[in-house]
Amino acid sequence: MSGSGYDAVVDIDDEGDLGHTDLQDDLEFHNSNFSETAPALGGRGGGRKGGGGPSQSSGSGLPLPATASSSSGAGGKRFLWTLSFYAQFFDVDTSAVLSRCWAALFPRANFLDVLEGNPDLYGPFWIATTVVLILFLGGTISEWRSSTGGGSFAYDFRLLSGAAGLVYGYTFVVPVALYLALRYFGSESANLLECWALYGYGNLVWIPVAMVSWSAITILNWVFVAVGFGLSVAFLLRNLYPVLSATDRQTSKVLLILVVALHFGLAIAIKVLFFAHGSPLKNGGKLVGEPDKPAQMF
Repeated sequence: MSGSGYDAVVDIDDEGDLGHTDLQDDLEFHNSNFSETAPALGGRGGGRKGGGGPSQSSGSGLPLPATASSSSGAGGKRFLWTLSFYAQFFDVDTSAVLSRCWAALFPRANFLDVLEGNPDLYGPFWIATTVVLILFLGGTISEWRSSTGGGSFAYDFRLLSGAAGLVYGYTFVVPVALYLALRYFGSESANLLECWALYGYGNLVWIPVAMVSWSAITILNWVFVAVGFGLSVAFLLRNLYPVLSATDRQTSKVLLILVVALHFGLAIAIKVLFFAHGSPLKNGGKLVGEPDKPAQMF
């Protein structure tokens, strides 16, 4: 009967004998007050009623956890000097990064739709870092293969600094310039994080290209670089065109030409600096300890 909103009260004698009790006559029913909650544990000033106070949203009469309100209001503000401000740009899991990499290599839909309004910097950063390291290793192997004589081979870490400056500069500086240009010409759909994500994931094709940068076959090097350029620039144009077309027709054409020209410059720089035995990043095109000789660019 307690489920019907009543308390059952039974009279029991001193010896605890119910044998003589007539349940029909001795049972009394009283109105129950189940709507009132028990006093909160450790609360000051007595218990709280279920209908008031900040604990109402918890549904159990208990106050919300301390972390429940930390992400809203004044506690949810992120400042430039806090790690939480930068952590929001890396808020992505491995499966999401892999799916975005797959969508960049085999595009079937607009990449901005794949991002689902959550562009990240995790994928672009590690993709650019991988390209830098492979270019350095490939360029070093290429120089080692082309070296002659029995002298020891000396690494030139200017290949590493050159690859870092080229890849990081192109991936993170060019999108900023493009974003500022779009905002200047009145594009309301321009988003800096999306530009970084497009250029970052667009570099994915350079990983397999950089893995063959040690090849001594000149024509094969040109073919690989041309394929990398074609796939990556097609990815950029396909996804940037809706954003660039938000400006007037003449401006969008100029911006498209600049995007292609800058990407072509990246491809040529990769070919000349890392796919050639006599890279200009080396000491005049020669290895340390070798006699002076003409630089072999290709």
